[in-house]
Amino acid sequence: MVHLNYNNLDEATQERLLNMSKKDVEKRFGEQLKNYAKKHYVNYQSLLEEEAIRNLYNYKYVFKI
Repeated sequence: MVHLNYNNLDEATQERLLNMSKKDVEKRFGEQLKNYAKKHYVNYQSLLEEEAIRNLYNYKYVFKI
């Protein structure tokens, strides 16, 4: 669960969420993504970023107003 201040959804906060999601995806699926990137000649960092964005939809957010 991610706690956010509703008044502070600026670019830095969005970048922090994306980085947190990247670390989560890399920890859970890093080896699988690396193997997929090698097999299909895809840039690993691009693939990781796409999966991190998808992963953001799996988080539960709590907003403080």
